[in-house]
Amino acid sequence: MRRSGTSMAAMFRSPLFAVVFLVVAWFVVTFMIWPNIRLLQQVFRPEGAWSFDVFPKLLSSERAMQSLRNSFLLAVVLSISVNVVGTFIVLVTRYFDIKGSRVLFVGFATTLLYGGVVLVSGYNLIYGPNGFVTSLLTRYFPGMDAAWFTGFLAVALVSTFSGTGNHLLFMTNALGKVDFQTIEAAKQLGASTWSILWRIVLPVLRPIIFSITILTFLGGLGAMAAPLILGGPDFQTITPIILTFSNSLGSRDLAATLALFLGLATLILLAVLNRLERGGTYFSVSKVPVALTKQKIRNPVANVIVHALAYALFLIYAIPPVLIVLFSFTDASSIASGTITWDSLTLENYTRIATDPSSFRPFLISIAYSAAASLIVVVAMLFVARILQRFPNTVTRWLEYLLHLPWVLPATMIALALIITFSSPQALVAGRVLTGTVVILAIGYIIEKIPFTLRMLKASFMGIPESVEEAASILGASQFYTFRRVLLPLVLPAATAIAALNFNSLLDNYDTAVFLAHPFFQPLGIFIRNATANETINDTTALTFVYTVLLMLISGLTMWLVYGRSTKKRRPRTPRLRWGRISGRSTATADEAPSTLRIADVAAGTPDSAPVALPPDPAPSSGPTRSPDRTRPTGSSPSTAPGTLDPTDGKKIL
Repeated sequence: MRRSGTSMAAMFRSPLFAVVFLVVAWFVVTFMIWPNIRLLQQVFRPEGAWSFDVFPKLLSSERAMQSLRNSFLLAVVLSISVNVVGTFIVLVTRYFDIKGSRVLFVGFATTLLYGGVVLVSGYNLIYGPNGFVTSLLTRYFPGMDAAWFTGFLAVALVSTFSGTGNHLLFMTNALGKVDFQTIEAAKQLGASTWSILWRIVLPVLRPIIFSITILTFLGGLGAMAAPLILGGPDFQTITPIILTFSNSLGSRDLAATLALFLGLATLILLAVLNRLERGGTYFSVSKVPVALTKQKIRNPVANVIVHALAYALFLIYAIPPVLIVLFSFTDASSIASGTITWDSLTLENYTRIATDPSSFRPFLISIAYSAAASLIVVVAMLFVARILQRFPNTVTRWLEYLLHLPWVLPATMIALALIITFSSPQALVAGRVLTGTVVILAIGYIIEKIPFTLRMLKASFMGIPESVEEAASILGASQFYTFRRVLLPLVLPAATAIAALNFNSLLDNYDTAVFLAHPFFQPLGIFIRNATANETINDTTALTFVYTVLLMLISGLTMWLVYGRSTKKRRPRTPRLRWGRISGRSTATADEAPSTLRIADVAAGTPDSAPVALPPDPAPSSGPTRSPDRTRPTGSSPSTAPGTLDPTDGKKIL
């Protein structure tokens, strides 16, 4: 059946799929391919003739070259520091037997609740030149430098602590695949705790470490918020410089060239790490895998050191969100002076958010953009993922590659290409100018979320057995009816979870919004950045703490809906089967399917809500055979065809 759908003709026989394919192809060409071609023309054909004068111009700019060096330095440092810290916090919460590991996990997981410009602004308001901790320290140490938390060290520290969320989400799941019997066998052979960790556990985690390293390096290379807010005048990276150059028409060629360098570095890195990842064995299993049990650190000195480091990191992670919540109930003068009393606690900030339309406006704009982009990209990718899975051919494979471009090209390059291309009328959009409109930011958000959404939804469709679709086809269901009534309910839980994650990540987006946002409709990320850029803390700055608390609440609710309910320990249960008769033979169908689909299962292509096909009946033979047992409700009497064996007593029914 799937083989018959590999041709283009089979795909275009469905009017719905044909329209979806053409619309998506237009979107890809208009907003993902043509803008990048225009960006190349801006760099190498500025006046209609080929020219490479931009490279001497770039090399002669000390500011641009220093930003390049700083970006690569930050990316390399973060690739090491984030992996070290992230692996450590996963081990102390999931592998080693550490006292209070659940409390530690809550502290380490706070970076999942807020990030980006919100997290960096929070650190700046606490440790920056006008921050609470700095004001408190200068009272006891008048001679200390108020700008102590700026520069490369501040950027690296904040980026390290904010970048360990991927370890908590993905490495924790990978650690569960380590077979406990392998560890026990190594212990019996005399291996030490650290030898087991180095020789058995870490090799199993190597694939996820490779993946996280790629994400971390790319994040450090294109970092925007941390260098912009905490870097100061002495440490700036590529992305803030691109933002500065893009605001001037005379230096947009430099901005485009830096964006090309960023994209080229991304491609090279992906190629190198993919080559390194090939080969090798990264799993540890036995014939009967046993769940991992937490390991005790037998060396008392090492045990004390690990506990001390774990709780020191816990304080580093937990202090900023605790202070942010506290500051949201205080006035600006108390934060600036570093003195908080009972009299300074107030609900005025929350009242202002609820009653003042101008204060709530940035939050409302972010909600509207995030909801619209999340809904559009999930609905569109539901159909696209179905087309890619149902009609595998050369055209659809190339479409899939092109839809993954936002994972290859940095967000800065995509945003800059959109600005340059649609600052003049374009025939592909009916001669309209989109730069400076409210539409272009929504387009940027959609482009940013396409690869993740497509990857997860395609994996969800691939996890559905072909027998489900074949059964619907045999019963006369059309392709659209099968998609709407059979397949969509199975992938809808995953689609809902993906939409929630996309909405959550776009709420405080700054990297894309700072390039594409309308000047009169600026989302929350830009508002928070502008409010914290002032040298003094005022009432507007105090509102950023309220926004941060609200974002943390929304993020926490989203994480619970997506991960919390699906990761609870569920009791194994036998699915209830309903007996029926089709064409004279007994059949069984699942009475109900689980309503929640785990993202981890979707990524693996094995959704737990996908129905499991029953084994086929054995082929008839001359001798007596025993049919496989079938589960049925107690007291039921299934129809048994003549010449077969009763599964209850094995007697042949004549």
